Amino acid sequence: MTILSSLVIATRESRLALWQAEHVKSLLEQLGHSVSLLGMTTTGDQILDRSLSKVGGKGLFVKELEQALEQGRADLAVHSLKDVPMDLPEGFSLACVLEREDPRDALVCPNYASLAQVPQSGIVGTSSLRRCVLLRALRPDLRIEPLRGNLDTRLRKLDQGQYDAIVLAAAGLKRLGLEQRIRQVFEPSEMLPSAGQGALAIEVRSSRVDLLEMLMPLAHRGTWLAVAAERAVSRAMGGSCSMPLAAYATISGEWLQLAAAWGEPEGAAPLVRVSDAANVADLGQAEALGAQIAVRLRAGGAH
Repeated sequence: MTILSSLVIATRESRLALWQAEHVKSLLEQLGHSVSLLGMTTTGDQILDRSLSKVGGKGLFVKELEQALEQGRADLAVHSLKDVPMDLPEGFSLACVLEREDPRDALVCPNYASLAQVPQSGIVGTSSLRRCVLLRALRPDLRIEPLRGNLDTRLRKLDQGQYDAIVLAAAGLKRLGLEQRIRQVFEPSEMLPSAGQGALAIEVRSSRVDLLEMLMPLAHRGTWLAVAAERAVSRAMGGSCSMPLAAYATISGEWLQLAAAWGEPEGAAPLVRVSDAANVADLGQAEALGAQIAVRLRAGGAH
């Protein structure tokens, strides 16, 4: 394996993003590379008064990082995979997907031990349309209000009493040592995760063959196959953060189980839930399973 003299990782400057970048930095240093970080504030970090679905989607969290790669100021960018658009701009590639953390959603609240204990008409914060439709399916009596900002900002708004509870990704809380804030972890049967949730991905310029080869030891095959299937569902459905879509896959050996759910944002129609499984040996076969699931979602009424 080629040892590069100095690698630069482009990263957002939120505490969670920096943890993720430091994690990849540590892994690369263990392989003998010299690594530094380039912290950046993205458009997605700056716009906090509107939902992402109204201002351009989660791609706003990666655009500036991609510009740093294109300009040669950084060699690679570390992302939460659920923030990465389903189709990358021309000239960019996902070099690898790392082993997944807990992919589930978590309820954080100061006064109640579970969602069932939140009182009628209680205020639950989330700006994810997926979480909105799944929360409404579980508790149609609740008031679901928008919640933007990085993880620390969201927790601060909860602690200030703006919400009775909020829903966050369990992975982010665990990575920052905030697991004690979790009151309930939602099993996928209750609240199906977002495509790629809990997984980290490394993006590079497609022309950087040296990096594609160098980063392969960090790749986790099972996670990569699972998230490839999940993202294929979202891609086939035209997925973005404006899509109330969930997709989650698990793998055992080469047997990949994939489930997906879609709901009307205003709750005007029941949830559409489908699942299937197949033997998969490569990313193409995983993506084919995702495309099949998308066909079945549409057949069930999703659009």
